[in-house]
Amino acid sequence: MMKRVYVCLLAMLLAMYAISATAADTPLGAGDALKISVFGNPDLSLETKVSEAGNITFPLIGDVSIGGLSTADAEKKISGLLTGGGFLRKAEVNIMVTELQSQQVSVLGQVLHPGRYPVAGKRSVTDMLALAGGVGPEGGDTATVVRTRNGKTTKQVVNLVEMIQSADMKSNVDLLNGDVIFVDRAPKFYIYGEVQHPGGYKLEHNMTVVQALSIGGGLTPRGTERGIRIKRRDAKGNLVEINASHEETLQADDVVYVKESFF
Repeated sequence: MMKRVYVCLLAMLLAMYAISATAADTPLGAGDALKISVFGNPDLSLETKVSEAGNITFPLIGDVSIGGLSTADAEKKISGLLTGGGFLRKAEVNIMVTELQSQQVSVLGQVLHPGRYPVAGKRSVTDMLALAGGVGPEGGDTATVVRTRNGKTTKQVVNLVEMIQSADMKSNVDLLNGDVIFVDRAPKFYIYGEVQHPGGYKLEHNMTVVQALSIGGGLTPRGTERGIRIKRRDAKGNLVEINASHEETLQADDVVYVKESFF
């Protein structure tokens, strides 16, 4: 039991250290949780959060504006106020960021753990997807990235599979506070008629009719591979029906119908 408690405490300390280390150069902001200590002065230790105005209240010196400062600059400011006010002859201030709330990116859609995640330092699309547990079973190949820079909001669709397979990481853009990643749902196809497992299934890239039959569990004893039909929406949105060969490539929302054999 004690060993388990020790492991949990160690994990928490390592997590806090990791957050503090990555947040060293990230500006402090509203909601960030801080643990502040002054060497040799345990009575000045403080755990607090940065207010919406970017301030904290520190013993002896009162309100201190640290919003927008790095942890190093905030340490210097508090140290200067303590020594400049005559409270201490020398003040070695240490700030540890235990929770980073002011710099966050939203990861939404078909990921295992959608939510808002802290972004400290340089973080790319793949970094944030990894924090969210990766693409879920219903996720598609693409993610929509919404970024705001200099007051201008842009949208970019990133094909995750192509980016990784080609090793071309130009689309793996860096993210900042307020950016959004949305992982789209994978397109589906539908199969019914004389197949073992009719229903809707994830449409893989360049999937053919014969592959769709396999995913549907194959034919029933009464099914035939001859005369397979596909119901599909054309460019104008009209529903059309086509005779399909085994090598016909399926499109999103195609409905595959397998006929019954009469012989």
